[in-house]
Amino acid sequence: MPTPVIEISGITKAYKMGEEVVGALRGVDLRIDRNEFVAVMGASGSGKSTLMNILGCLDRPTSGRYILNGQATEKLSAGALAQVRNKEIGFVFQTFELLPRSTAVVNVALPLVYSRKFWWGTARRAREALKSVGLGDRMTHRPNQLSGGQRQRVAIARALVNEPSLLLADEPTGNLDSKTSEEIIALFRDLHQRGQTIVIVTHEEDIAGHAQRIVRLRDGKVVSDFPTATDPVHRDFLDRAAQASARAAGQAAVGSESRPTHESRAAQTGGSA
Repeated sequence: MPTPVIEISGITKAYKMGEEVVGALRGVDLRIDRNEFVAVMGASGSGKSTLMNILGCLDRPTSGRYILNGQATEKLSAGALAQVRNKEIGFVFQTFELLPRSTAVVNVALPLVYSRKFWWGTARRAREALKSVGLGDRMTHRPNQLSGGQRQRVAIARALVNEPSLLLADEPTGNLDSKTSEEIIALFRDLHQRGQTIVIVTHEEDIAGHAQRIVRLRDGKVVSDFPTATDPVHRDFLDRAAQASARAAGQAAVGSESRPTHESRAAQTGGSA
């Protein structure tokens, strides 16, 4: 059986809001094996952001177990959790979270400052990470000199520079146009093919379709967990998209046939073509 990178069981998370206790997660079980590419989906309030914070060791569960790459994390101190984040997890955010006055290579090297394993040769590792995402010619550029897609590539390079066991991406295409989103997702697919374990949190069905597997949350619980090819919600999305495309193509064809050509207009008016 493949080695799990993520193994959580019975995870709950409750927040106290005034006199009321709100359950954000209600007994979540999830296993993600090494080199899987998983999309986590859910409507607002479903618990997916809370789950991401726990997976990223940014928050602790109220109860349950979370084992990350063989290490139990739910009872670690804040300092120990920070070390786990730095060693095991690469983060990619919707808003890039880059230092605006620093160059791309400085932004990418930042996690290495706190790394016990890779503190030596930080600039070299940062340059290699930028080259791996196709930005070898943008190392000295600052964020305001880069396009949105290039800024997200810098963020991905920063997430990879520590060789994490898990790449965790929160709405990584949310601030990008369609063409740039496709380029970023193509990069994620390439990273997955190279062996990277990836969890992407998204509300976009077409983006989730690039993952191997889709986990759906509702009201703090996992309501479905299917390979993407057999996920019934995704299959329905693809069917509706195909029908809409066929209708649009048919309407375009009808419009083209009914539009009089220059020659037919000339014939109808008795003029010459």
